Amino acid sequence: MSLQKFYITVRWSLSIGAIGVASSVCVVTHAANEPIAAEPSIDTLADYRPKVPLRVYTADHVLIGEFGAERRELVRLQDIPVPLKNAVLAIEDARFYEHDGVDFLGLLRASIANLTHRGTQQGASTLTMQLARNLFLSNERTLSRKLREIAIAFKIEHALTKDQILEMYMNQIYLGQRAYGFAAAAHAYFGRDMKDLTLAQCAMLAGLPKAPSAYNPVVNPKRAKIRQEYILHRMLELHYIDRPQHDQAVKEVIDATVPDSRYGAHAEYVAEMVRQFIYSQYKDETYTRGLNVTTTIRSSDQEAAYRSVRKGIMDYERRHGYRGPEGFVRLSHDGDERDEAIDEALHDYPDSGEIVTAVVMAATPHNVTARLSDGNEVHVTGDGLRFAAHSLGIQAPPAQRIRPGSIVHMIADAKGRWEITQLPQVQGALVSLAPQDGAIRALVGGFDFNQSNFNHVTQAWRQPGSTFKPFIYSAALEKGLGPATIINDAPLYFPPGTKGGDPWVPKDDDQPDGPMSMRLALARSKNLVSIRILSFIGTGYAKDYVTTRFGFDGDKTPPYLPMALGAGQVTPLQTAGAYAVFANGGYRINPYLIASVTDARGQQLYRARPLVAGRNAQQTISPRNAFIMNSLLHSVATVGTAAATSVLHRSDLQGKTGTTNDARDGWFAGYQRSLVAVAWMGYDQPKSLGTREFGAQLALPIWVEYMQRALDGEPQAEPALPDGIAETQGELFYSDRLPGRGFIAGLGLGATRRVRRPVQQQENGDADDSEPQSVSSSEKQAILEQFKMDNP
Repeated sequence: MSLQKFYITVRWSLSIGAIGVASSVCVVTHAANEPIAAEPSIDTLADYRPKVPLRVYTADHVLIGEFGAERRELVRLQDIPVPLKNAVLAIEDARFYEHDGVDFLGLLRASIANLTHRGTQQGASTLTMQLARNLFLSNERTLSRKLREIAIAFKIEHALTKDQILEMYMNQIYLGQRAYGFAAAAHAYFGRDMKDLTLAQCAMLAGLPKAPSAYNPVVNPKRAKIRQEYILHRMLELHYIDRPQHDQAVKEVIDATVPDSRYGAHAEYVAEMVRQFIYSQYKDETYTRGLNVTTTIRSSDQEAAYRSVRKGIMDYERRHGYRGPEGFVRLSHDGDERDEAIDEALHDYPDSGEIVTAVVMAATPHNVTARLSDGNEVHVTGDGLRFAAHSLGIQAPPAQRIRPGSIVHMIADAKGRWEITQLPQVQGALVSLAPQDGAIRALVGGFDFNQSNFNHVTQAWRQPGSTFKPFIYSAALEKGLGPATIINDAPLYFPPGTKGGDPWVPKDDDQPDGPMSMRLALARSKNLVSIRILSFIGTGYAKDYVTTRFGFDGDKTPPYLPMALGAGQVTPLQTAGAYAVFANGGYRINPYLIASVTDARGQQLYRARPLVAGRNAQQTISPRNAFIMNSLLHSVATVGTAAATSVLHRSDLQGKTGTTNDARDGWFAGYQRSLVAVAWMGYDQPKSLGTREFGAQLALPIWVEYMQRALDGEPQAEPALPDGIAETQGELFYSDRLPGRGFIAGLGLGATRRVRRPVQQQENGDADDSEPQSVSSSEKQAILEQFKMDNP
C-alpha cells in the first residue's frame, strides 16, 4: 500500500468513526428520553429476585440436593474473589466504573475496528447494557432492541450503584451447563466453591459470558484456553496482575469437567422427602424462590448408612448365586454397527453407583473381556469370575450363559480389579436418629434411588416380626412380670372356639426349652413365651399400651395374639421412634428431618422446635421400665440373637432381631444412648428371602457396619440406676414388686398349660388357673402363619 493510500484509509476511518460516535450520541440521547413500552419497571431491580433453585443441606452444610431449572447461587459482591471480578471487567467492561451505562470510547474503538477489520465484528456493550438485555430483552439483533437496551442501561445506572450492578451481573449472567452466575459456574465446571478458584480458573470463567457454548472449557477446551490467555493478557495490561502471576496462570493446567455429582453425600431419598414437604408449603415457588433447607442429617452418618445398606444387600446377592446376564446384544462384524448397538445396550442398562454395566466382547471360563460405557475394555480373571463361574461353563443354560454380547454388571475392588456381579432384586433400608429429640441422622430408603424412588423407610409398611416383642415385654413389666419371671417355653393349649372346633396345641419351629426366665426368653426370641405373656396381660391392654406409649398405629396393630409375634404393620422410621423411648429413658419423641428453612437472602422462614426428652416431651413409660428394658435388650445384644454386635467392642448396646413369616422380612432395631438405628431387608413384592436367612444374617450386619462408623469416637455411656428398682440375687425388680410381694414368679409352669386371660397372682407368686381363652379359626390361622417365623 502506498503512503498516500494509507493516509486516505486513515482519514476515512477516522471520519466514519467520528460519524459513528456522533450518531451514537444522538441515538443514546434520544433513547434515554424515550419511554420503554411494555418493559418492567426498573424500580423492581431494587428487590432483585432471580430464579434460584431449592437447595438441601446436611446439618454440617453439605449439599445433598438441588431442585430447579436454573442452577444459581446468590452471592454478595464482597464475597466474590477480586481476581474473578477483575477478570470479568478486563474482558467485558474495563471502564465500567467510569461510564454512565454506555461507553462512548468503546463505541469509537468498536466502530474503527469494525470498519478496518471487516472479518471481525467487535461489540461495545457494557456490563450494564448486557444486564439490561439479560433481564428485560431478547437477543434479537435489531436497531430497536439496541435502542431499548441503551435506554434501560441508563435507567439501571440511575437506579442502582455501580457495585449493585456488578453484583447483579455476576449473579444473573448465563454461563452454560445450566449455570447462572459465577458461583454456580464454579461448581458446574470445576466442582468447587467460588472462593477457592485459582486465577487461571477465574480467567477461564470470565470468558464464558460472550458465548458460553463456544468457550465451554469442557466441550471446547482449545478455544476456551485461547480466550483465557487473552483475558490474562488484558489483566496484565490493566495492571490487575503482575508478570509472574500472569505466567503462572498461563502455565496452569485446567482440568474442567462436569462433575458426576456435586453432592457431598448419597442422600437422594432425603432430598426427595424435603422436596415433597417444601412443595406442599410453597407450590411452584419451591423451585425458584431460592429456599435453603438444612436437615438434621450428618453427612458422615449418611455416607456410612449408604455404604452399609449397599454392602448388606450385595452380600445377600452373593450368598444366593448369579442369575445370569441382564440381557444380550448382537455384535455385528461391522465396527460402526457394533459400537452403536453396544452404546444403545449400555444406555438401556444404566450404572448404579460403583456397579457399572458392560458388554462382553469375549468370554472363556478363565477370562472375560468386556467394554464399559466410556469405551474402555477391561479384563476379568481369577476371583473376579468366581461369582459367575457357573454361567461361564458349557453346562450353563443358554439364558444364563455369559458369552460375547452378554450384558453384565461389574464392580472394581480397592485395587482396581474387576469382578462380575449383578444388580440386586432385593431391597434394604436404614434409618438412624437421635433418641433425645428425634433428629434423623441418616436415612437410606433403598438400594438405588434412580432405580426405585420408593422410600422403604417411610412408605414400606411391613410386619416387624420379633422386633415388636420388646414392647409386649415392656407392657408385661407393668402387670407384675419381670426379668426373673419363669415362663414355660412349652406347647400351648387353645380350647375350641366359641363357634365350635377342635382344641389346638400350636408348636414352635424350635424344640421347646421348657421353663426359662423372661430375660432369657427375649434373648432367644422364644415365640411360645411371647404368646403366653400376651395372653396373660391381655391383647386389648397390650394394644393400647404400644399405641399410646410408643406411637404405633392402632389400625395396623391387631388386638389378637399374633401381635406378640409382630403380626401388625410398621415402617422402619416408626420403629426407630418407638425404640427411642427405651433409649432416652421413657420419653416419646417425634422423628423430624428439617431443622431450618431460609430464603435466598438468608432470612429464616422456619426453625424446628422438636420435643426433647426430659424437657417438653411426654414421658410415656417410667424410667424404671425403660431401664429394665435396656437391660433385657442388652442381653439380646450380648448373649442372644444379636450377639454379633460384640464385634463393636462396646458395652452399651441394646437391640432386637426380627424375621417375619417365611423369612419375608429381616430386621434389626438397636441403639446406644446417643443413637437409634433400624435396618430392614426384603422384597418389594414380599416373598421368602431364603430358608436359612434370618434378621441376624440380613439386617444385623447392615446395622453393625453402620454403627461401627457412626459411633466412632462416641464415648460409652450406660444409664444410671433410677428410683424404683431393686437388685436382688443378680436380677432387677420393681422395688414395690419383689418376690413374694406382688411379683409374678412363674407363668405357664407345668405340662402343656392352658392359655388364659389376665389374672391375679396367687400367694405363691404363680399365675392361677382361670378360665382358658378361646381363639377363632382366623386367629388360629394367623398364629400358625406367624409360627413359620424364625426365633430371631
